[in-house]
Formats: sequence, structure tokens, C-alpha cells
Amino acid sequence: MNEITQSFSEHEQIPLRKYAEKAYLDYSMYVVLDRALPHIGDGLKPVQRRIIYAMSELGLSAASKHKKSARTVGDVLGKFHPHGDSACYEAMVLMAQPFSYRYPLIDGQGNFGSPDDPKSFAAMRYTESRMSPYAKTLLAELGMGTVEWTPNFDGTLKEPSLLPARLPNILLNGSTGIAVGMATDIPPHNLREVVSACIRLLDEPKASVAELFEHIRAPDFPTDAEIITPREDLLKMYETGHGSVKMRAVWEPEHGDIVITALPHQVSPAKVLEQIAQQMRSKKLPMVEDLRDESDHENPTRLVIVPRSNRVDIEQLLNHLFATTDLERNYRVNLNIIGNSGKPQVLNLRKLLKQWLTFRLKTVRLRLEFRLDQVVDRLHILEGLLIAFLNIDEVIRIIRTEDEPKPVLMRHFEITGTQADAILDTKLRNLARLQEMKIRGEQAELAEERDGLEITLGSKQRMKTLVKTELVADAEKYGDDRRSQLVERDASQALKEEDLIPSEPCTVVLSKSGWVRAAKGHEIDASTLNYKSGDEFQHAARGRSNQQAVFLDSTGRAYALPAHTLPSARSLGEPLTSRFTLPQDAGFLYAIAGATDQKLVLASSYGYGFVAETGKLHSRMKAGKAMISLPGDSTPVAPAIITSDDADTVVCVTSDGYLLAFSLADLPELSKGKGNKLINIPPKRLKAGEEHMIGIAIVAPRDEILVWAGQRYMRIGKKDLEHFRGERANRGRKLPRGFQRVTKIEPAID
Repeated sequence: MNEITQSFSEHEQIPLRKYAEKAYLDYSMYVVLDRALPHIGDGLKPVQRRIIYAMSELGLSAASKHKKSARTVGDVLGKFHPHGDSACYEAMVLMAQPFSYRYPLIDGQGNFGSPDDPKSFAAMRYTESRMSPYAKTLLAELGMGTVEWTPNFDGTLKEPSLLPARLPNILLNGSTGIAVGMATDIPPHNLREVVSACIRLLDEPKASVAELFEHIRAPDFPTDAEIITPREDLLKMYETGHGSVKMRAVWEPEHGDIVITALPHQVSPAKVLEQIAQQMRSKKLPMVEDLRDESDHENPTRLVIVPRSNRVDIEQLLNHLFATTDLERNYRVNLNIIGNSGKPQVLNLRKLLKQWLTFRLKTVRLRLEFRLDQVVDRLHILEGLLIAFLNIDEVIRIIRTEDEPKPVLMRHFEITGTQADAILDTKLRNLARLQEMKIRGEQAELAEERDGLEITLGSKQRMKTLVKTELVADAEKYGDDRRSQLVERDASQALKEEDLIPSEPCTVVLSKSGWVRAAKGHEIDASTLNYKSGDEFQHAARGRSNQQAVFLDSTGRAYALPAHTLPSARSLGEPLTSRFTLPQDAGFLYAIAGATDQKLVLASSYGYGFVAETGKLHSRMKAGKAMISLPGDSTPVAPAIITSDDADTVVCVTSDGYLLAFSLADLPELSKGKGNKLINIPPKRLKAGEEHMIGIAIVAPRDEILVWAGQRYMRIGKKDLEHFRGERANRGRKLPRGFQRVTKIEPAID
């Protein structure tokens, strides 16, 4: 027991909270720095950097033969990156996909996936790879003293901490990654545009983001789809390091069909077709008849959408598809990288390019200093070789006679140990063949190079000029034209549900028990339909299948649902109570159908009313929408539709046969409420329940109305109607004998 206690006492004891906090922070920094975020210098994550370096060590340059990908992955895992082979191979495949990388770093041979399914690549034992020509820009200066070398995971080898990139690969190929508490989304850009911006910044160190934006107008994805993000949004994105880019597919008409020729970045053609087909199956896309994928080697992207007829508005259809499918897509931008300081940071365009140019100038300086050291060392050796040539016989004698010729040579000719080693390391035949002119010629060349290097290293302007020259040369060699064109487009707009439904005439039929159905056409006589036992016709409204059907209940609330969802009139229908929640003891009285801008007059049996648009009655709530405020114990009367633009007269009639006509302009237009008094009914008559307003009609000057009293009716034309005309809220005039008990009023339909 004492031994156990003693063994525990030898360990450090810290609170669990501190231990957990330190462990999590260590893990977070590892993920941020060694896994998820790219470095500004070479634009690569550690796994990508190790893959490229391992391929260079295997001699897999662009001029070599392809080798099995498994060979490369094995070297990467065994020497530099002790992680899963599948993750490593997937990172390698990504760098070889021309539809994923703007400037691929690897030249793959075999199945490396397709735009349809980027992860459909073959196993690494089947594919072969080598580096692309562009990868040379990352490795060309590797052995020139330009980078720091760090031990690999087991300390047996050295690997570069960064690659000496000659171009700002961080912007050219972009990067995505998710770390702990942060993420990065850097889109790819065009090489020529980025180089042009770098040169502008070298020439004008104080150039603003707006000035650099003249060169880098937007990202450039490896697709021919359009970038439709407004210019102001793109500029703001580069100024802040945050934003988004919107891409839209490119299409062209062909014999009445729509042919999609380019899709947004990393959008699968198969997924787009499935999204459109799903809408067709759901009957939400009636204007499309057929879909085809005609993509082949000559046409990598060719999706054909066949409209149902030549009357289909193609622009409207495409706008809907852009808004509801991946034919238009947003890409988040977050310029979060590991900067020269070794810390993650979000940079705007100017700061990013500024930091990369700092990295590049430092790399070039290290390269020149490394070369200068080589030149100085070689000149030192050549000086010793020249002494040996001028004293060749004495040198040979010393080498033949002395046991330790090096110190003797150093004393005799006053040369350094390095020079003595160079003389001794030279083969006898070469020593004998040393030529003074050749040595002096090489000395002159190297001396000239040394002077040039010293002048360049001593001048900031010459350093900038050298970097600019190299950038221009690389842009000429590896640059190409922009692929993602910038186009200003209107924002896409998904069609409303009613716009996607065929517009056919229909009649909405409501029964006294609150059952509803819809019949095709307007010619149907709803009163002659079959009703379930104990039920009968209540009200009907004429509209279209792509409009909303509205129902008014006895409390003045309005309820709405799409007319095309109603059951067919061939059946008995279905109860509205299954769709809506009514107030207690309430019942449905009237149906309304028509366009949202159609106007109608809503009124109560106490003689109050107002004008409203049909759209104001629409509600998605199951409990409906309060529409008419009912005074006393009144109920709504049948709404009167304003059917023509020249309708100018409101005709009201009471149950006791009082009729009043007045100007429609005297009524207010409200979104809901009680309204104004239409016709005057004495309060004592209302309270006694002896009289109330039966109905209203809206007529034009040429129209006639029918006033019904049971089975009898009276036709009142324009001339007769003048007899009943008066001011709004008047009592009106009494109808002739026989019409003292009016049951309804309606416009006459010839």
C-alpha cells in the first residue's frame, strides 16, 4: 500500500478543470495549425504540403512517368503524415480534380472522380499520378535555402515547414476547412488577375482594396457558370474578408428547349436533374414536359429541359428553377488563414496580398543569399585551384612526399583548409589538366554574378523588380483566361404555388353543413348536385383552380385554402371543419373565389359594410382571420363582387322591402372592420328582430337587378333604379306590394 501511495506522489497533481482546459486548447491549436487552415505562404494545409513534397522526393515531376497513387500515399504516411490512408488519398485526389482545383497540383491517370460524383474515384491501387507542371511553382526553389526544415514525426527525416511558392497559391486554388471555433472558405482566383494585383501593390504599396479590385474583380471557379453577385457586394467582401459569391448556371435556347451548358462550382448534374424531377413528380412544375442528360466527352455538361409548349415563359421558368434548385448557388467566403506570424487571422484582400508579398520577398532574399554564399565559396576554391595550377609541380611533389599534405599545402602556399581540401579532392588527371584561362573565365563569371547579387540584395527596388519579373514570367507560363464570367442578373424568384398550378375555371360549392367541393367550369348549377342526407346547397363561388378559395363564417371570420386542393364535385366533398378550427356554435355561410386584387363589398345584416380586396381575406391560420366586425347579433350577408370597372352603384335591400341605391364611391376601402352604414334600419326594428338587411348588389349603369320574394322576382333596370336612388345611410323606398318580404337580391344575368 505504501508503494502505491509513493508511486502516486511522484506524479504532478493538477485540478481536472485546468487539465481539461489545457488539453482542449492544445487540441484546438493542433487542429487549427496542423490540419484545417492553410498557410499564407504556399496556400497548403500540412497534408497537402506533405503529399507534394513526397512526390518530389519520389521524382514524380511533370516530365516523369505516372506511378501508382498507393506508392505516394504509402510514402506520405510512412515518412511524414501518420494518419489514415483514405483521408490522405482523398486530399490527393482533390488536388488532381480539374473541376475542384482551378490549377490542379497533381496530374492523375485513371478514375479520379467526376463532376457528377467527386467522390466516385477509384481506389489508390488502381490510379496513377504525378505532379502537374503548375506544382513546379511550389517546389522550384526548395533546395535553395529558402525554407526551414523540421523533423518528421519520428525524428528520422526532415521535412519543409513551408514550400517556397513563387505564386500566391492561397488565392489561386483557394481552400476550405473547419477547425475548432473557426473555419475558412477561400475561393479560387484567376492567376493573371492575381499577379496583376501583386504587381500593382509592389508598385504602389499604399494601394487600397478598391484599387486592387480593379485587377481582381471576383473569384474564378473551375467552371464556366456565371458569377452574378453585384459589384458592390464583391468589393465589400474583399474589404472585410467575409461575404458570399452567387453563381448561376449558363443556358441557351435550342429548338424551343432549354440547354444547360455550365453548372455552378461542385454542383452535380444528377442532383440538379433529381431536384427538377422531384418538383415534376409533386406536380409543382406543370410547364416542364421532359428532362434529359446529354452530357458526353464533347459536351461535359449538357442538361436539356423540355417545356410543355411554346407558350411557356422560359425566363420565368428558369427564374423559378434558379431559386429552387442548385442551378443557382451561394458560396460563403471567409479569408481566414495562418499568416506570417503563425497565427490564424481573417484578412482583407490588401492585407492578404501584402503578407504574401512579404513572404515572397523574404523567400527571394534567402534564395539570393544562399546563391551568394555558393558563389563566394566557389570563388574561394577557384582561387586555391589557380594557385595549384601555377605551382603544379610543387603541389604534386608535396602530395607524393608528405604523409599529411594538407597542413604542408596550407603553410607553403598560404591557403585555407577549404582550398587545400579542394586541391586534394581533385583527381590527378584533372589536376594536371587545370587550365588557367578556364579558371580565370569561371572566376570572372562568378565575380560578376556575385556583384550582381550583392547589388540586388542591397536594393529594395531591385528586389521588387526581380519579384515582379518572376511573377510576370510565371503568369505567362501558367496563366489563362477567366472562366467564371461576371454578369449582372436580376435576382431569381420562385414562382408562387398558384402560378405553378394550371389556371382552369372552377366553381367552389359550399353546403349548409359546411361540406366543400370544387367542380370544373362555371356552367354548373350547384343546387342540382347530390348532397348527403340532411344536407343541401348553401353557396357557390366562381373562380380558377390556381386561386384561393375563401369561406366566411357566421362570426365574420375568413378562412382560405388553395382551390386546387378541394375534392372533386363528383364526390360529396369533405367537411371544412377538418381543415379549419371554428369558434363555438359558428358555421360556414359563404364561399368567395377570385384574384387577390378583386374587390368586393362585405356587409352585416345590421346594414354596415365596406369595400375590401379578396387578398385581404386570405389567411394561412387554421383559426382564420377576423374580417367583419358584427354589431349586436347581426350576421354577414352574402359578399357582393365588383365584377366590372364601371360598376358604380350599391343596391341594398331589407327584409321588409326597403331598397336603396347609392354611389359606390361613398363606401370606404378597409382591410377589416365594421364599415359605414349602408341603409338605415330603425333600431327598434333591429332589436325586435323584425327587419334586417337581406343583401347587396353592385351594378354598372347598364345592369339590372333581380329582387326575390320567395319564388317571385322583380326586375329593376336603370330607369326604375333611379326611383330608389338616395344618399348612403338613408331609409330607401318601399318596394311594390308583393315584395314586402324580400328573400334575396342579385344582379340579373341574361
